[in-house]
Amino acid sequence: MTLRVAVVGSGPAGSSAAEVLAKAGIETYLIERKLDNAKPCGGAIPLCMVSEFDLPPEIIDRQVRRMKMISPSNREVDINLVNEDEYIGMCRREVLDGFLRNRAAQLGATLINATVHKLDFPTNSKEPYTIHYVDHSEGGTQGVAKTLKVDLVIGADGANSRIAKEMDAGDYNFAIAFQERIRLPQDKMAYYQDMAEMYVGNDVSTDFYAWVFPKYDHVAVGTGTMQVNKASIKQLQAGIRARAARKLAGGQIIKVEAHPIPEHPRPRRVVGRIALIGDAAGYVTKSSGEGIYFAAKSGRMCAETIVEFSQAGSRIPTEDDLKVYLKRWDRKYGMTYKVLDILQSVFYRSDATREAFVEMCADLDVQKLTFDSYLYKTVVPANPITQLKITAKTIGSLIRGNALAP
Repeated sequence: MTLRVAVVGSGPAGSSAAEVLAKAGIETYLIERKLDNAKPCGGAIPLCMVSEFDLPPEIIDRQVRRMKMISPSNREVDINLVNEDEYIGMCRREVLDGFLRNRAAQLGATLINATVHKLDFPTNSKEPYTIHYVDHSEGGTQGVAKTLKVDLVIGADGANSRIAKEMDAGDYNFAIAFQERIRLPQDKMAYYQDMAEMYVGNDVSTDFYAWVFPKYDHVAVGTGTMQVNKASIKQLQAGIRARAARKLAGGQIIKVEAHPIPEHPRPRRVVGRIALIGDAAGYVTKSSGEGIYFAAKSGRMCAETIVEFSQAGSRIPTEDDLKVYLKRWDRKYGMTYKVLDILQSVFYRSDATREAFVEMCADLDVQKLTFDSYLYKTVVPANPITQLKITAKTIGSLIRGNALAP
């Protein structure tokens, strides 16, 4: 037999999974509703992703080496990368996603432009799942109703995952990312050549941060919040536009985007022979809101587990086999999510704690630890003396900002 796997969703998670499966000779179907889709997203990727996922230079619009953290009182702290060969990659999601999707297809995954509506479950461990979908490559906008039988299903279809609903994966809290893409006059764009800005304060986000990130020929200006009503989001976006007004003067809005972002992993990420990855699984970090690398990595780890336990496609993996992917994932990244969760609850509580957070970012030891953990996705343990220094500085910043008051 040859194992048949459907990957629903072709963002970084789905395409990375499909690539690994196709390379192993597994019959792989990559289903994507909108081939020109670009998820609203800051688009920052860590350095390790460039090498690990073999991304060509043209995928990266900007190499950011300088960042400004801007506090509620508009105190600016510069965070600069010291090593010349280190940078944070800024990309447009339509470019990154298109590249990864096309690479998976070139390696043998069958790309289907379709919307999945329903999943029929098998009655035993050998029968296939039946996917009901509307094929958009035929029949105009209405499409043509079709079915596909597969042994395994990978849900990579984002925060509003249809696959998660079908498998009853359980709900999670979500935030909303809202951003405007703004084309700036040339002199203003020059300022953002290799510069990204992060703003904190109740006026720009009550529980997250706002950003101005440079792209190819424009900047992405946005905010994230768990206040999911339109009035709040509009008000917070007006807040970041006001805070950055001088630098954005003369800019022209070329696109407005909004999208849900999961706030924690779903209660169930593997059910039967269905596995969730990326946003569908809830793999976005608190505090930083980062999800691109973790999406691609989860897709790769899930697919590698399938290749391993299917013996390169010659047997059907079980639910227990798929759950090995979860164990490996949680062992590798569980602590990262916990730490960032705690950081968000400590430092994003009030404007006083945000002031303390920005003050702390001025410290070089803190900057090095933060950048090492972001760029290389390993929380590099600082030596005990440095660790103590950082802890003392953190407490000092919180006390000075009167941030420890309940």
